[in-house]
Amino acid sequence: MRILYIHQYYKTPEEGGAIRSYYIASALVKAGHDVVMITSHNREKYEQRIIDGVEVHYVPVYYSNELNSFNRSRAFLGFLRQARKILIRLAPYDIAYVTSTPLTVGLLALYARQRFKIPFIFEVRDLWPEAPIQLGYINHPPVKRALQQLEQRIYAKAAGIIALSPGIARGVKESLKKLKNKTANREQDLHIIPNMADCQLFKPAPKNYAFAKVFELHDTFVISYFGAAGPSNHLEYLLEAAKDCLDHQLPVKFLVAATGSELNRIQDLSTEMGLNNIVFVAYGSKQQVKNWLAISDAVYTSFGPYPVLETNSPNKFFDGLAAGKLSIVNTAGWLKELVEEHRCGFYTKPDESDDFAQQLRPFLDNSYLLKEYQHNARRLAEEQFSKDLLTKAVIRLVERYGHSHSGS
Repeated sequence: MRILYIHQYYKTPEEGGAIRSYYIASALVKAGHDVVMITSHNREKYEQRIIDGVEVHYVPVYYSNELNSFNRSRAFLGFLRQARKILIRLAPYDIAYVTSTPLTVGLLALYARQRFKIPFIFEVRDLWPEAPIQLGYINHPPVKRALQQLEQRIYAKAAGIIALSPGIARGVKESLKKLKNKTANREQDLHIIPNMADCQLFKPAPKNYAFAKVFELHDTFVISYFGAAGPSNHLEYLLEAAKDCLDHQLPVKFLVAATGSELNRIQDLSTEMGLNNIVFVAYGSKQQVKNWLAISDAVYTSFGPYPVLETNSPNKFFDGLAAGKLSIVNTAGWLKELVEEHRCGFYTKPDESDDFAQQLRPFLDNSYLLKEYQHNARRLAEEQFSKDLLTKAVIRLVERYGHSHSGS
């Protein structure tokens, strides 16, 4: 089949960040399909590349976490205009696979469905517009209503919907309930396929003490944070955890490899708080994440105090599972349920002082308990979140909906 894949922020392992689409697109190519990826980059001109068999088309649309709401909206609309032209030029297709965020990429899915009479699968990575509404980015009632109606329309017209967590799936169901004309079989067309653990790249291994010594992390328990430093991550929680460890004189240091609009402020705040147990390093590729994990004992996942963020499926959480690290989470959603049920980490109440130190201390005092939880983390990655396992699940859906459309 010829598959149109739209992801505004497609990344490769060399670029780092969330590379779920790279995993899926590459797996589709290996399964014998042709994949046309339309994405964006911050360069000045359009580019086309072949990346591991995937035909990737980059349109020039500048985007950064530092952009304000107005310029973010301009970036979303700019991508729509340019991607639509590429979409038309590269037709025909058998099926479209479209992943949010932003929600506006769903307009391209609707257009491809109408123009070329093809089905589309819509992948929901975050609940839009609920997430920006709760975070205060969208306050104007008419805009809220328009985006909610767009969300409902996209879900209703999709041949299949993929949610990245149980909470996201519940949000999709709630949105569909609001439709006046109910679409048949929505329940069976909603699938939960979370983010993926790359169990080939990330593996449990003895701590690399030589590398750790370079950063003075060789004689301490290392808790790492990888990923975004934006308002939704609320890394103030990590700073409070570090302070808690200092107050209790715990032999713990935090390694932070992050990028985003809040990073400079968080670094300044760390200095003001006198947190000499935090080491900030450059954010980088998947290989660099692997290197940082090689000197880590635990991985910290951070989100702010908004209910919608409890539904998130953060890719770095799954990297930590694959590497066999203790998983520490500060949201009371499905990640809390996972780490507690599978005994691979713990939930810390971010607004309660001393809770972090109390939760962590048993793992500092008992190396056997730590190793048990780390082993459980790797087992969970292999059994439920393996990249190979989950990409196969996506391929089955793409082939099912695509072949159903073509009649083969």
